[in-house]
Amino acid sequence: MKAEVALESRRVYSGKILNLRVDRVALPGGGEAVREVVEFHGGVGLVALDDAGRVLLIRQYRYAIGGDLLELPAGKLEPGEPPEVCAARELQEETGYLAAHIEPLCHFYSTPGGTDEVLHIFLATGLTPGGQRLESDECIEVIPTAWNDALAMIDRGEICDGKSIIGLLMLQARLAGFRR
Repeated sequence: MKAEVALESRRVYSGKILNLRVDRVALPGGGEAVREVVEFHGGVGLVALDDAGRVLLIRQYRYAIGGDLLELPAGKLEPGEPPEVCAARELQEETGYLAAHIEPLCHFYSTPGGTDEVLHIFLATGLTPGGQRLESDECIEVIPTAWNDALAMIDRGEICDGKSIIGLLMLQARLAGFRR
């Protein structure tokens, strides 16, 4: 499939965690269109399993949706930061745990119709307490949850965050013997 070609690009917003640009593009079949693109450095999410087989979920208020969400620990990549480094940092900041092993599960585009964001999901095991290091604007409750209960929470709609659903189901697939 042929690509669209940018004819003009205009940054309309520059923020702390994202930028917004509006591009005018030439379409492969002729004609032009306008594309709005949210630029985001990307992020990580972690399926953190403790020695008891529980997954560490977090509950935090999300202003954009006006309520609390149950999620995997996660965070945004700093410019140029390797995803594995970000994963280890975010795990400790949000949950207070360090991981002996962090391995990739998958990566995906969160919403490719409007943003360039890539999320990297990791499995973290060999957890030991290391002290939570929340940022000044974070209020996070750590909720260790039995593995089967976490999967049932997806089915009941109690976990409805995309990265969390993908991370938990990717680990379920791996445990069932699926390998990429």
